[in-house]
Amino acid sequence: MQLHNKKKMRRHLKWMIPVTLLTGVMSALAILPPPTDWSDRLVQALQQFNTRYPQEKVYLHLDKDYYAAGETIWFKGYVTLQGLPAVQATNLYVELLDKNNNIVQKKLFAIGNAGAPGNFDLPETQKAGIYQLRAYTSWMLNFDPAFTYSRTIEIFDPAKKTQPASDTTAQDFSVQFFPEGGNFITGQANLVAFKAIDNNGYPIEVTGSVKGGKGAAVAIKTLHDGMGTFEVTPGSTQDAFQAVVKSAKGQSKTITLPAAQSTGASLKVYNKGARIFYQAVPGSDNDTSLNELVVIAQMGQQMVYKASLDVSEGRISGFIPADRLPSGILQVTLFGKNGLPLAERLAFIRKNDLMPLDVLESDVHREPRAKSTFELRLPDTLQSSISVSITDADAVPADKNAASIVSTFLLTSDIKGYVYNPNWYFRDEDPATLQALDLVMMTNGWRRFSWEKIASNEFPEIKFPYEQGLLMKGIATLPTGRPLVNGKLDMIIKLPLDSSSMFASAPINEKGEFSMANMVFPDTAYIYYQGNDLVKKGVDVSVKFDSHFFDRATQVKIPYPLRVPPAVDNTALKLFLAGASESNKVNRAINNKTVYLQEVNVNAKKIKPVETTEQRYASGMFSGGDGYTFDLTKETPTSYNIFQYLQSKVAGLNITGDMSNPSLSWRGGKPGLYLNEMQSDVSMLSTLSINDIALIKVFRPPFMGGFGGANGAIAVYTKKGGDNAATPDPSIKGFQLYKKAGYSVVKQFYTPDYSVKKEVHALPDRRLTLYWNPNVAIDTLTHTAKVEFYNNDFSKRFRLVVEGITDEGTVGRLEQEY
Repeated sequence: MQLHNKKKMRRHLKWMIPVTLLTGVMSALAILPPPTDWSDRLVQALQQFNTRYPQEKVYLHLDKDYYAAGETIWFKGYVTLQGLPAVQATNLYVELLDKNNNIVQKKLFAIGNAGAPGNFDLPETQKAGIYQLRAYTSWMLNFDPAFTYSRTIEIFDPAKKTQPASDTTAQDFSVQFFPEGGNFITGQANLVAFKAIDNNGYPIEVTGSVKGGKGAAVAIKTLHDGMGTFEVTPGSTQDAFQAVVKSAKGQSKTITLPAAQSTGASLKVYNKGARIFYQAVPGSDNDTSLNELVVIAQMGQQMVYKASLDVSEGRISGFIPADRLPSGILQVTLFGKNGLPLAERLAFIRKNDLMPLDVLESDVHREPRAKSTFELRLPDTLQSSISVSITDADAVPADKNAASIVSTFLLTSDIKGYVYNPNWYFRDEDPATLQALDLVMMTNGWRRFSWEKIASNEFPEIKFPYEQGLLMKGIATLPTGRPLVNGKLDMIIKLPLDSSSMFASAPINEKGEFSMANMVFPDTAYIYYQGNDLVKKGVDVSVKFDSHFFDRATQVKIPYPLRVPPAVDNTALKLFLAGASESNKVNRAINNKTVYLQEVNVNAKKIKPVETTEQRYASGMFSGGDGYTFDLTKETPTSYNIFQYLQSKVAGLNITGDMSNPSLSWRGGKPGLYLNEMQSDVSMLSTLSINDIALIKVFRPPFMGGFGGANGAIAVYTKKGGDNAATPDPSIKGFQLYKKAGYSVVKQFYTPDYSVKKEVHALPDRRLTLYWNPNVAIDTLTHTAKVEFYNNDFSKRFRLVVEGITDEGTVGRLEQEY
């Protein structure tokens, strides 16, 4: 019965995906009846915005919170649309950014059933430091970038067995004040929230007092994570209030509060759980323009409450029934008769409606390489999707400030402003927790849309479509420069990954334009094309393919500052770095062993070694040398150019700024640049297409192959005929070749099975992530899932983390240690 009520609660706020969204016809307006009064215009504006611009959200579940160079970041992307699994979504973009917001790695992953597993391999040369994982869909790019998913992670150097030295300089701090409802009204008791943070953006504890007006000083003190409230009553607009605050380190500051006003109105809200009480507070009893007011409450862009107030008759309050609303942020807005918002307040609806997850049975064995089993119990719903990670609880530090699928989808994805340790607010439903959660509501703004703009029919400009698969489009022109009119583009599409091929044809319109939508393929497709008109085949045409926004992305503008992560527990970090270092050694041994086993065959004839790409390209002083070699003929890089490709791949080499004109430094100076062993410069190398590059050699300082090599050198070689991956298949006559990047191929997580003897098991087992499964199989009859894994050589305690979502949109997280 309890579960039925939860389902009913979620269904109360279900939305339909508009046909206009999936077809891309975003200019179509919803046909609504004409408004009967001024407030109906606000309701219709919200309905229209909700129909045309549904909100999509993304969350990444990572296998662990911290990483070392040489490891793999395993993750699963969860995507929702209007609070439900985004089953229509197909494309998830994930980027790894350095501290300067430069893209270090980026990949496109295929979404299936609202989920997308993925991974990033961190090379052993990855520079230690702070990075950000950013994930989004193309549809999300049409809106405020503050609502794209981003997570700060720290990557350590496993060779350094201790934590990097922290900044010991004295920290500054600031305090912000937020009058409830947004306005400081004279003659009324005003509740004011405040938030104190240090110069890294983290909360700090402060004490102090507020003085002003004719009343006595009011003492203030933080209640939770730098936040607190106090109440003051300004007698007139001339009353100036000042707060004198003192940090725990003894620093003091005097801050002037916002000026009080005698016009306008404020809004008080009392969150009682099942009911949300509100009260309008007019600035003046004599202001007749405030006689007619309207309160509208919306949740997820859907109106859940509306009431008209009449100040002249004393109707200034009411309550919003919240018993049938799901967990999430409720935005309560007070409007004047001119249709403009006067005051606004957020309230969090906290219900016991999260996805229930628990361990039904466990059979745990801590001996080296022993097998353990967990049986998970899941909710009795039609369908659920869960991901599971199991790590060493002692050697893998846990980030107490990390967000979960619950705190992301229900809290942080709907507000602007940084929330420290968001998971804490979902630990329980105690009054102290709910009070702290209400402080978050008062100190953070909700701005997915502007009431003023949507009421005036000012809607977001749609630059990015709601993608369905991969899209290839372009324009075909004749040798005269005129478009090929009403012809077609014949294509033979080959996938090197699985050697499959198919034939396709795209019509060309009267403007010479063609497109092919809903394409789905992994890695890279080789598209051999030929333009034809309706009369003559094999017409000589030039085809220009449109570049996708993901292909040309360079530097990303992050709307919020990058925060230095809090210090990691030193004991756990030492174990983590030692384990990561040992794991890297084992991985190198496995790779070398694989090569060795492939080469040794006593019955085979001796094969003449094939000349390597480096041997065929590099000569003289450029052959050999101390440094790094990147053979691009063996891969299909998706980087913007060579500088973006090299970012964070070479220890000590710093590449920053705009990748079209980057700044390079190595040991305090600029490395020498060479193109085909001739001296070159940044402007020339940055314009080279990454697909035309065969080989990049990066020489450590000093390099003696040319002038100006005291600070190292970067030698770039363009492809010769034999290495040109874009050379057409000789069996396909009269066609030209275009390479199109597809969905990234996700690695298979390695889980050893020690019940079977294998030669590779002779190597040490130093894994820190013991189990990772982004799509755990669920028994639909028993609503259970079984997880089995083998221990490594040393772990004594395990951390189990399960995250997931149901078909009803409820999300859940389970974390336990064994």
